[in-house]
Amino acid sequence: MTTTLLQISDTHFGTEQPAVVAALEAHVREFGANLLILSGDITQRARESQFAAAQAFIQRLEGYGVPHTLVIPGNHDIPLYNLPVRFLQPYRNYRRHFGRDLEPIFENDELLVIGLNTTHPSRHKDGLVTSSQVRKVAERLQRCAPDKLRIVVAHQPFGSMEISDLSNLQHGALAALLRWADCGLDLVMGGHIHLPYVLPLSNQYPSLSREVWIVQAGTTLSSRVRGTSPNSFNRVLVEPNRQVRVERWDFQDGEFVLGADFDLHWPTSHAAESGHAR
Repeated sequence: MTTTLLQISDTHFGTEQPAVVAALEAHVREFGANLLILSGDITQRARESQFAAAQAFIQRLEGYGVPHTLVIPGNHDIPLYNLPVRFLQPYRNYRRHFGRDLEPIFENDELLVIGLNTTHPSRHKDGLVTSSQVRKVAERLQRCAPDKLRIVVAHQPFGSMEISDLSNLQHGALAALLRWADCGLDLVMGGHIHLPYVLPLSNQYPSLSREVWIVQAGTTLSSRVRGTSPNSFNRVLVEPNRQVRVERWDFQDGEFVLGADFDLHWPTSHAAESGHAR
C-alpha cells in the first residue's frame, strides 16, 4: 500500500495568491493524499486573520480527502514587531488555530514523521536544534521499527544546495544529523528559503553513518517566490520496504504540473540516484 505525503511550505498567508490557492485545491480534489505536511511559515506576520485564513484552507483540503495533517511553525509564525507578545506568548495565535502541540508526530505501518519546532523568539529567522531536541528525537527514532521510513520535519534546512544558503542552515545541524543517522533517520524535510531541492546529505556531511536525504519545499502559495523558482509543493510516495519517490509539482499556466521526480535509495555505499527533471 502506498502512503502519499503532500508537503506544502511557506504559504505566507497574507501574501497568498488566489489563483495558486485554487490550483492546489483542485490538485488535492483530484489526487488526495494520506498526510498533509505544512513545514512552517504558515503566515506572513503571525496575525490572527492570517492564521484564520490558513486554518480555513487546511480544513478545505481535509474535506477534499486528506485525513491527516502535520503542521509546525516557522519564524514568520511568531510576531516580529509586537515584542511583548513575541517574548511572552510567541505562539498564541498559532495555538489558537493549530493546537498546542508544536512538535506533532504521525506514524502508520510504513513510516514515522516527527515534527520539530526550531523557531525561537530570541532569533530573528535562524533555526536552532537544541540538545534536548536531539536527544528526544533520537529516542523516538530508536523506538521505531527498522523497516519503517523515518522522517524529521523542521522549518529551516539541514543542508544546502546553494553556497549562499549556508548561513540559513539550522544551528546545531551537524550534531543533530550525526546522532539521528546513528538512530536510523532516513529523511529530513523543510522549507524557509523558498527553493525546492532533493539531495543526499552525505555529500555535505561525509561523516554520517548512513545516507540521509533532504527534501526541501519552495513557497507553495505566496507571491514571495525566489528567483525563477515557481510556486511548488512536493508529493512523497512511500511504498513498502522504504521505496520512496519524491515528485515536485510546479505552478504553471493556472495549474500545478509535475516538474521533477526523484527516486530515493539508501545503499550502504552512500551512492545515490539523482532526480530527473521534466
